Amino acid sequence: MRNNHQRHAAPTCARRTLGSFACTLGLAFASSAYAAQEDAKGFIEDSHLNLLNRNFYFYRDLRNGARNNLGANGHKPVSARNGYREEWAQGLMAFYTSGYTQGTVGVGVDAFGMLGVRLDGGGGSTGTSLLPWDGDGHPEREYSKFGGAVKLRFSNTVLKYGQQVPSVPVFASNQVRLLPSTATGFSLVSDEIDGLNLQAGHFTSVTSTDSTNRDGEITTDYTVLPAARAIDYAGGTYRVDERLSFTVYADQLKDIWRQYYGNATYVLPLDAHQSLQFNFNLFDTHDYGASKGGPIDNTAWSLLSGYAFGGHKVSVGYQMIDGDEPFDWVAFEGTQSGALYLGNAGAVVPFSEPNERSWQLRYDLNMAAYGVPGLSFMARYIRGDGMDNSNSRNPYYTRIGQYDEDADSNKEWERNLEVGYVVQSGQAKDLSLRIRQSTHRSSSGTRWPDHDEVRVIIEYPLNVF
Repeated sequence: MRNNHQRHAAPTCARRTLGSFACTLGLAFASSAYAAQEDAKGFIEDSHLNLLNRNFYFYRDLRNGARNNLGANGHKPVSARNGYREEWAQGLMAFYTSGYTQGTVGVGVDAFGMLGVRLDGGGGSTGTSLLPWDGDGHPEREYSKFGGAVKLRFSNTVLKYGQQVPSVPVFASNQVRLLPSTATGFSLVSDEIDGLNLQAGHFTSVTSTDSTNRDGEITTDYTVLPAARAIDYAGGTYRVDERLSFTVYADQLKDIWRQYYGNATYVLPLDAHQSLQFNFNLFDTHDYGASKGGPIDNTAWSLLSGYAFGGHKVSVGYQMIDGDEPFDWVAFEGTQSGALYLGNAGAVVPFSEPNERSWQLRYDLNMAAYGVPGLSFMARYIRGDGMDNSNSRNPYYTRIGQYDEDADSNKEWERNLEVGYVVQSGQAKDLSLRIRQSTHRSSSGTRWPDHDEVRVIIEYPLNVF
């Protein structure tokens, strides 16, 4: 009869042969995989259910003659369309994450359910992307979406298939509306080497923030290029230590473009209360294959540098769009793009027009340094100029409009103000309130209308188990 020690005994590489080194590496990897699964607590035992309540008020006042052309306004004469967008909604999100079954390959599932409810707003003021609207342009009273993914874990590598909330620099879910956007496909995340996170994915459909359509097309932020049938990406992040990290990714939007991304972040401590921080981002985008989106040749980069002292942080940034086409990135069904990994992306405007250069000045204050933990402030000003697409041969982007030939006269700026507070203890612990105000002004020709905007966001997360 075999005892437990015999059952768990690992094989060895008995003789030194030409393949002994590979054998040793293979056994080490297998041992790691076995150990990881030995630590698995079980499918149910290690499961978690998290709830997130989000209350969202959104008001955008369109200035200098701009009109709201969305929702029911689209059925009205231009002169009768409202000059603002305003909606108030309540969102409830539930996220279930199972543990893994024990064994060499662990099996688990992730699932979510989301509900959005209209509290205020009508067809004449819709268009904030908080709520979907019906055929007549009136926002729905409520909408919901459900989804999930099956996951397999071997060692420290996880393969998933199903509806997910992607979060990589070249394909990132939008998290700044009532409900997040999602995507359906495969993802692979590997953490086999300390400090190195590798990821890859293949997704074929998306669901926008304000949609329940699971078969939404993969579009881009500028909303003018043909939809793509799939997006593939691969890359990773290597964290050298707590101060320095590097990230590299590549994505392929089928028959539209190939896009490459690089990032480097570095923190230089000066003493216990001061540090210098640097964040460099680079995107390089080129059309390929059938080039269904027309010719694209664009390089976009940004450098954001900050000086942190006590509870203060002052940052300055510079961003350059080098190309006659704008810098564009993946969107979710055309209504909302994904998160943007460029330093000068404001709350509304990304400063991503053709040949645009922009500067940023930002100030952050954490009141914990003054005895009020949880309270924070942010003020940011971004100014861009030099936009010029006169040499572009892309029929899609130039359809938006042509800039004045005098590039020096093409200018825009955005100002963002934000105050936030997170409850630190008690029954309402982790309840947060954020009030955001933004203002944008520009010369004629930019795709962003002048506006004054206010957002009020209240969130309350709850860990059920």
